[in-house]
Amino acid sequence: LGLGTRLSVMDENCSCCVCLLYVLLCCSALLVVTFALSKVLIVIFTWRKKREWGYDGRHRVVGFFHPYCNAGGGGERVLWQAVHALQIRYPLVRCVIYTGDTDASSKDVLNKAHSRFGITLSKEDEIHFVYLKLRKWVEANRWPRFTLLGQSVGSMLLGMEALLKLCPDVYIDSMGYAFTLPLFRWLGGCKVASYVHYPVVSCDMIDRVSSRQASHNNAAFIGRSRILTFLKLYYYRFFAKLYGAVGRCNNVAMVNSSWTRDHIARLWSPAACVVVYPPCDTSAFQQLPLARSDKVLRIASVAQFRPEKDHSLQLKVIAELVNTFPLEKGETVRLVLIGSCRHEEDQQRVQDLKREAEKLGISNQVDFLLNISYAELQKELGRSLVALHTMWNEHFGISVVECMAAGCVMVAHDSAGPAMDIVVDWEGKRTGYLAKNTAQFVSCVTEALQLTEHERIELVAAARESVQRRFSVQVFEDSFIQATELLFVR
Repeated sequence: LGLGTRLSVMDENCSCCVCLLYVLLCCSALLVVTFALSKVLIVIFTWRKKREWGYDGRHRVVGFFHPYCNAGGGGERVLWQAVHALQIRYPLVRCVIYTGDTDASSKDVLNKAHSRFGITLSKEDEIHFVYLKLRKWVEANRWPRFTLLGQSVGSMLLGMEALLKLCPDVYIDSMGYAFTLPLFRWLGGCKVASYVHYPVVSCDMIDRVSSRQASHNNAAFIGRSRILTFLKLYYYRFFAKLYGAVGRCNNVAMVNSSWTRDHIARLWSPAACVVVYPPCDTSAFQQLPLARSDKVLRIASVAQFRPEKDHSLQLKVIAELVNTFPLEKGETVRLVLIGSCRHEEDQQRVQDLKREAEKLGISNQVDFLLNISYAELQKELGRSLVALHTMWNEHFGISVVECMAAGCVMVAHDSAGPAMDIVVDWEGKRTGYLAKNTAQFVSCVTEALQLTEHERIELVAAARESVQRRFSVQVFEDSFIQATELLFVR
């Protein structure tokens, strides 16, 4: 090439570099302006909201991010017991709940917390709600493909809406939306914490995809394809890296079980990872008599109607049991499915289960009790012989604890929380049964129903004492306050 040509090429390269640098500077400037504008808006809207609610400089605002605070599940019990603990410990703390339950007033939500969990908050006028309109973006049906990533992006949109409406002093993600943490820590300037019920992605999930097993989070057609399995593994591992990065934004990470701690420690590598067992108010259940005399052999299941709870397995167990269990004259076996429905998707799932029960020929042996009160739950557990819990890798299992306290013989999945923390021997005595598949569940339920009255009383008495000593409201509140003390140091 001649000298002129080389100079021309160099000139073109320099022009490209200058253009690229210009684009980068413009993007950086846009980001800085957006960040600054967001900070200004956050300060203005927060000042207006605090003024509206009568907060002053003495008050510390704690924001709980819980878009489904009116759902009535175990996560909601944790939320309201945590609010109760903070109100008792810190008189000048004001708790704010970020929720997407726009159809429920604050009074409705607090009344449900009382009727479902028996929790009475003495300072209800000091609890405020920030209603969010973008909750639809974190629902699974919005993201039929790449659900984990889609819901995480949706949670960032929802988190941004929450932050713009009110920036708290302390932010606690109590429902597992870890991708909101960087927003509140770096943009909002908050101290942040998480109470993790279960990791969004876990090593067990990755292993199940790797082994090509079909499950609620791994469609059968993916398991049959090597290429699709490889792509999904890559996607899960990429997402796990992102999940770990946002999790490390925590000032404090609390987890609900030994199993969850092991996975979060590997994924997040947090500075502090504390096991805080969920609050299990078993005092009312402990008042129930251990004796059972009903001719109806009731098998209770307490779980939200979500796919991972695997109610379908319970129906298969009962179908097998109806055909094989030797009933005495006048005896019948019934499965009572007790749980809350959060939205239309859950309602549809209940209808699907009813259709499945009809196909199995057991519709007359299955009852569905939806969104029942705390008093009704006590009544049902008080007359059930056996309790069934079939979720694989249940992170903890508050309902498992409640059933054991109520005097039911517990038959739970042999994994995670129930296996590691709850259904364990107590002072050398058995406290329940563990199973992994349909055949094992049928065998365990059969054995539980065939226990003599003396054997059953001995087992359920040991189970009740075990959960009473290890899991209680007071133990939770003490542990929660101790774990979060760092957040309240000015």
